[in-house]
Amino acid sequence: MNKDLKKYFPVFVLPTLVAFIIAFIAPFIMGFGLSFTKFNTVTNAKFVGLDNYVKIFTDPNHDFLKALGFTSLFTVVSIITVNVIAFALAMLLTRNIKGTNFFRGVFFLPNLIGGIVLGYIWQLLINGVLDMLVNSDITKSSTYGFWGLVILNNWQLIGYMMVIYIAGIQNIPGDLIEAAAIDGASPSKTLFKITIPMVMPSITICMFLTLTNSFKMFDQNLALTGGAPGKETQMLALDIYKTFYGRVGWQGVGQAKAVIFFIIVALIALLQLRATRSKEVEQ
Repeated sequence: MNKDLKKYFPVFVLPTLVAFIIAFIAPFIMGFGLSFTKFNTVTNAKFVGLDNYVKIFTDPNHDFLKALGFTSLFTVVSIITVNVIAFALAMLLTRNIKGTNFFRGVFFLPNLIGGIVLGYIWQLLINGVLDMLVNSDITKSSTYGFWGLVILNNWQLIGYMMVIYIAGIQNIPGDLIEAAAIDGASPSKTLFKITIPMVMPSITICMFLTLTNSFKMFDQNLALTGGAPGKETQMLALDIYKTFYGRVGWQGVGQAKAVIFFIIVALIALLQLRATRSKEVEQ
């Protein structure tokens, strides 16, 4: 049976492999090549060497660097807030209290709503609150925009991360918790010495998902603030979009920004995975 499976393995893998090459590998290679050209369409691309990459860092507006700084700060805050709140909710909803299944469903629902829709919904809600309190709106201050994006991101991701944490917590052997209680371990000691180490695989997954989703956020940023005021709340993905479609003759620069963006996200994600997985090994 195993020999038969090995024999037909390429047949089953081939369709997925072809789709992956067409949908991901080929466009990535083409995009990387276009980042070294000046073009309006892919048929009239003209090689310009590293000029596009030089323009990114010599642009007097410093749009890319500002967007990188804003995105990095937003990602750090989101990783902390999303995971702390999601873990706290998971701990609460694994205590056999009434209505846990209902609350799990309620907290998970925002993850099913599209980012553009969420952005416009939260824009209305936040603007309503700001209008009552300070007679302003989210596009008038970068501080309002930043925390508005954090709130939106938390509301969308917490439920999804909570489900992953619940699965990790429920896999902790009950005997281990009971033994700690018999030995007189306090709740805080049980949390930091048993629960958190045992759910490190879930923490690794949740931190990876939060990091990548936060760093590459686009549609929520476009709908909620559009980068306003000015470009102060413009994140990297939105900056790339506006460079590519909003500045004549800068398509190649936008493509170069996309390549750098990919490298940054990949490197940070790999470093995070390595750091958290090392904790799993140590436990």
